[in-house]
Amino acid sequence: MKSIHRYCLLAALGLTAPVSQAASNYPDLPPHEQVDAALDQHVSVLNAHSQLQVDQIAQRRRNSGDYEFTLRGGMYEDYFFNSSGREGYRDWEVALERSFRLPNKMMIDREIGTDIVERGENALGDARHEASRSLLQTWFNWQRERAQVEQWGQQVNLLQQQAAMTEKRIKAGDAPRMELNQVNAATALASIASQQARLRADLAANELTRQFGAIKLPTEFTTTEPTEITQGLSAWRQIILKNNHELGMVEAETRIQTKLSDRANAERLPDPTLGIRYASQLNHNQRISGVYFSIPLPSGSRSAIAEQSAQAAQIATDREQSIKRRLEGDIYTAYTRAENTYKIWQQARDAAVALRQNAELVSRAYSLGESSLSETLVARRQALESSLAESIAQLDANEAHYRLLLDAHQLWVDNDHHEAH
Repeated sequence: MKSIHRYCLLAALGLTAPVSQAASNYPDLPPHEQVDAALDQHVSVLNAHSQLQVDQIAQRRRNSGDYEFTLRGGMYEDYFFNSSGREGYRDWEVALERSFRLPNKMMIDREIGTDIVERGENALGDARHEASRSLLQTWFNWQRERAQVEQWGQQVNLLQQQAAMTEKRIKAGDAPRMELNQVNAATALASIASQQARLRADLAANELTRQFGAIKLPTEFTTTEPTEITQGLSAWRQIILKNNHELGMVEAETRIQTKLSDRANAERLPDPTLGIRYASQLNHNQRISGVYFSIPLPSGSRSAIAEQSAQAAQIATDREQSIKRRLEGDIYTAYTRAENTYKIWQQARDAAVALRQNAELVSRAYSLGESSLSETLVARRQALESSLAESIAQLDANEAHYRLLLDAHQLWVDNDHHEAH
């Protein structure tokens, strides 16, 4: 039912297309099976699942109540002294008693138990969502390092080709030998940068597999072009807040504290204790049976507890409002980042295409003796820097878009509520 409501809301906002896309594997993201397994094994998700089981047990305890039957019994001996010596009677009694919750307290306890379980379910969803965010961030950190490895590797190959071309020109007498030293030095520097990039990529890969052991790193580097954000901020805000687990968790906590305050107020009237009693006295010559009850006389501590609970409820309400304001800021940040990183990538792509074309022209001119080596190396360096900027901007845009989809529950949909991908 919750999935149907979510789909209807998405349709009203015009956001159903990303949901259908989320049902398939994105080529630049890990497969869904690996993601599900990695998230299920994450320590925060496991802890939240265990806490949910604790909350479910607490619900059963609240529903059953804390009162139990109490069996009381005793034996007595009444004796006196007379001329015949010591004489007496052996008496005994037994009683069974139990305190009872008043009906309004029983109803409040059931509501509190339900809200506690709902809070635990939202806590589990929030833990899974935070683990998903961490996985997405760690994945793209590795992707960025891998991109730099490839870019620097290509740069080394191009400079090696440039060195071979320079040797031919030296042999032909068209270039001084010092140019070979220049291009060899540039190749060595590019090789060092390539090794450093590979080291960073290995460390990023280790971090990814250490945190999410079920993720298998692909052997081929796959990238996709970023997708433009078409819906406005208000549409994304509505769907993200609708499905936010953290907000659901603090809302449940507010209800719990409010009902605990109601429970404390109800406790101003103590619960009664009812019992039945049977006794044998005067050496079994007198039998006594009856029903009795007791009610504690309330003291000032009950009022103090009620006031304390009211303040705790107010704190929970204030915290809920604070969380809402922070979430509003987070949504604005995520949307703005996704929108602007796409535009930045477009600019970086256009600049990279132009500088790569320029580098090819300058390199061809050098082979024909129409350009200097310094101009060629500068052009190569500019092309490399622009290509690196394009790759990073592309990955930044994709990560920002996926982060927005993830917060809207349109990517790696939580399976803790049995919702299908």
